[in-house]
Amino acid sequence: VQLQASGGGLVQPGGSLRLSCTTSGFPLNRYNIGWFRQAPGKEREGVSYDSRVNGIRYYSNSTEGRFTVSRDYAKNTIYLQMSSLKPEDTAVYYCAASPNLLFSYSWHLPQGYDYWGQGTLVTVSS
Repeated sequence: VQLQASGGGLVQPGGSLRLSCTTSGFPLNRYNIGWFRQAPGKEREGVSYDSRVNGIRYYSNSTEGRFTVSRDYAKNTIYLQMSSLKPEDTAVYYCAASPNLLFSYSWHLPQGYDYWGQGTLVTVSS
């Protein structure tokens, strides 16, 4: 099982960026995917969750309305489209996979995920 996040970079406040999480070694349609981020000196924070059950997605309070998660089964890839970026969005972003369905009260907990990719750095700065 492998996940690889990519697409990070430097973007100005108010800008947009799309992260990709490319997966291999497992059937994506049987796994639930979470996006997390970790800023220096802070704990890892759940950003969004995309369920293998179509249409169930969760977002953190700080990202809802600005971030959108989606998946492309043909490419075995999950995307995190980020818009209206703020300096406080600066962090290393990770994707993670779980075969278990998670819920509105648990998707944001890192211990709910079995597999993690390496992170990609997003810097929002002018």
